Amino acid sequence: MTTPKSALVTGANKGIGFETVRRLAAEGFKVWLGARDAERGMAAANALRAEGLDVEWLELDVASDDSVAAAANAVAARAPSLDVLVNNAGIAPGYVESFGPDGRYERPPSQENVADIQATYDVNVFGPIRVTKAFLPLLLAAPAARIVMVSSSTGSIGRALDPTTANAAVNLLGYGSSKTALNAVTVAFARELAPQGIKVNAAAPGYTATDLNGFKGHRTVQQAAEIIIRLATLDAAGPTAGYFNDDGPLPW
Repeated sequence: MTTPKSALVTGANKGIGFETVRRLAAEGFKVWLGARDAERGMAAANALRAEGLDVEWLELDVASDDSVAAAANAVAARAPSLDVLVNNAGIAPGYVESFGPDGRYERPPSQENVADIQATYDVNVFGPIRVTKAFLPLLLAAPAARIVMVSSSTGSIGRALDPTTANAAVNLLGYGSSKTALNAVTVAFARELAPQGIKVNAAAPGYTATDLNGFKGHRTVQQAAEIIIRLATLDAAGPTAGYFNDDGPLPW
């Protein structure tokens, strides 16, 4: 009997993460739905199991070394390897409150709270590093693992400096720079793991309606998940150390 491929998605009890779990499970993966809140995590996993999908909640707080280590041990006790890791968990404290009544973003970088920026980096940058390092033995045990870092087009310095792009209108110090840093993390892991056949790429899902932005985004979670699934299921000829949205490579 063939063992089904397995995947882990962090921050997956709602939004883009939840839809990514649904899509991977629909493609035949056994999926670990990573979430720090037990009630929400189990409810999300139960909802997908009710659709006939092989999904299981995994307690996982990406900002906690102990939680990440315990999660890796829990999966290792149940599975010989991990084929896909989607580092999706992310936060943007203060983002929703920074919009004015006309819908324009009104918070300049100089007014962002340093504590909020530190918390953002702990989840958006150090979280993926923690999780990737902890699950690396399981990823290496798979024949051709794939790692997807869920980034954002706001992490593109090139787009931020291009007045013709939508990113030029929003100047996010904490969230945007955390995604720029995550892009660098993507390249670093990709360079290390390429000889082992592991592909590591960053996905920019677009401005998606989720609670991260107060549901102001114009894209659906179904649209957002497309690039993540594409990178999570790359064949041997696929790229690594790349940064992509639906239209193709993005400028760093």
